[in-house]
Amino acid sequence: MPRVSRKQAELNREIIVDAATHLFRERGLHGISLSDVMAAAGLTHGGFYGHFASKEALATEACQQAFEHANQGWQEKISRSDDQPAARQAVLGPYLSAAHRDNPGDGCPVSAFAPDMCHEPADTALQQAFIDGVEASLAVFAQLQDDDRQAMLAKYAMMVGAVTLARATRGSALSDEFLEAVRNTLVPVDSPVPVPA
Repeated sequence: MPRVSRKQAELNREIIVDAATHLFRERGLHGISLSDVMAAAGLTHGGFYGHFASKEALATEACQQAFEHANQGWQEKISRSDDQPAARQAVLGPYLSAAHRDNPGDGCPVSAFAPDMCHEPADTALQQAFIDGVEASLAVFAQLQDDDRQAMLAKYAMMVGAVTLARATRGSALSDEFLEAVRNTLVPVDSPVPVPA
């Protein structure tokens, strides 16, 4: 069997990370196997260890990528907004929506990874990637607020908690209530931009 070129190997690695980033957010760190990831990437299971030393190494890189994409998306929305209220609406409206709740594979890495991180041993590379990602996310989120750090952290926790609880109670009226309550608290009611369904 011919060897894969370096360029193809790099592309395969990117495809694996992309697949893992989606699957880990959708099903949790322990809800998928390496075979699931490789199948989603369109590659054979045997090729995994040519790219990563372990599932944790892949999860660490997938976690980093998920945060990079999410934080970049928020920053782009903020940059396109005319003022802080418009930026808050542009970020929080979609975040606190049913569409975001129902698509965890493409959504917030904090609410997706946090349940598994509660059981992750301290001082692992994965935990550090998560902490670094949260800190970077908070730096972007701080641009939406004029509050001190403590108040900003409380609002961030409220926002993430709403999505986490909405996903845990999906299919019930309570799920929508969590999103609506926090959206009404954090997003100005008189915002000219409609909140997505």
